[in-house]
Amino acid sequence: METLNAIQLLEIPVVADASGNLGIIQSDFLPFNFKRIYYLFDVPSTAFRGGHAHIDQQEVLIALSGSFEVTLHDGTEKKRYLLNKPNIGLLIPKGIWRELENFSSGSVCLVLASDDFSEEDYIRDFDEFLNFKK
Repeated sequence: METLNAIQLLEIPVVADASGNLGIIQSDFLPFNFKRIYYLFDVPSTAFRGGHAHIDQQEVLIALSGSFEVTLHDGTEKKRYLLNKPNIGLLIPKGIWRELENFSSGSVCLVLASDDFSEEDYIRDFDEFLNFKK
């Protein structure tokens, strides 16, 4: 089972130019091939997102704009990350509980996921998650 030690902050390659920066994510950049891309936006600052773990899916979260906090739990320990740079991705391996909160105004969270959506891959109850990790 994965632990917090498997979580990584990935530095996304950027081509800097006087006319603006270009962030590049190619298939060989991630430790998985992404099958789904989605994004969260217009999230109220008091809203709470996530609140689940995936059985098999891996994800990378990127704050394209603004900031938000991600709390990750491996069944034993938890760690909090502030995402606020569009050139940093947070790699979340399978079997890690995640909670997203404290979204700044105008924030956008981009998610690169290793699989298509499948409700069967979600663990949405924290007690079930703890049992899964045992």
